[in-house]
Amino acid sequence: MARRSGDCMRCLVIFAVVSALVVCGPALYWKFNKGFVGSTRKNSVCPPCVCDCPPPVSLLEIAPGLANLTVTDCGGDDPELKQEMEKQFVDLLTEELKLQEAVADEHSRHMNVTLAEAKRVASQYQKEAEKCNAATEICESARERAEALMIKERKITALWEKRARQSGWEGE
Repeated sequence: MARRSGDCMRCLVIFAVVSALVVCGPALYWKFNKGFVGSTRKNSVCPPCVCDCPPPVSLLEIAPGLANLTVTDCGGDDPELKQEMEKQFVDLLTEELKLQEAVADEHSRHMNVTLAEAKRVASQYQKEAEKCNAATEICESARERAEALMIKERKITALWEKRARQSGWEGE
């Protein structure tokens, strides 16, 4: 469980570093390329740009309805969200561990129930197999007795047929 948490934390750290580099990388590149404020380094390759651009369009001109929205009170009316946001990081980690423990306990309980069910079904199949073996043995012994009786009957029939032939019977 701790190894999985450590792997997750490592992945989050790597993701955070890569995200920071992706976001800040281009700005840092241009900053180093142009030089810092107060630096004596100048790029003589590119002359300063003279542009006659129109002023940028404000968000209010594009969508006036967005001016009424404020991000600061987002979810302020929701007491559950407000309570959740006030929790400390340690409390959140503790809650996460408790949830993982509950999931592990539920998984363990489910596995125990499944194992008990499998044992019950295996026992039932074992009983059925024993019944089948007993029935097979009974059938086999009955077949052997029937075979012995049939041999005995054939001998008696052959004896009577022999006596009948001696008495003059010619048969069919």
